[in-house]
Amino acid sequence: MTARETPQHHKDHAELAGLPAWLYPAGFWVTLVLLALGVLVPRLSFLGVISIGTVPVLATLWVAVTAWQRDRRLSLAALAALGGLALVFLVKQFV
Repeated sequence: MTARETPQHHKDHAELAGLPAWLYPAGFWVTLVLLALGVLVPRLSFLGVISIGTVPVLATLWVAVTAWQRDRRLSLAALAALGGLALVFLVKQFV
């Protein structure tokens, strides 16, 4: 951090390189509500379970797409993580 950059500026820049500060907590609360709904209405419990898996995947996709121009290494790491997840699902089919 240079003398001209304030901590707030540094924080905003870090959020631009990855996830916005609001995105992952929003996914957490949506998932929590869906899980609570699944307790009250058991037929809808699959929504909570699906959201537990999709929130991290969507966050990784967000990082991969939005960080491509600013931080290519971060974007490639996110794509590698998604590729590893796809490989796990592919190998799981053979086991």
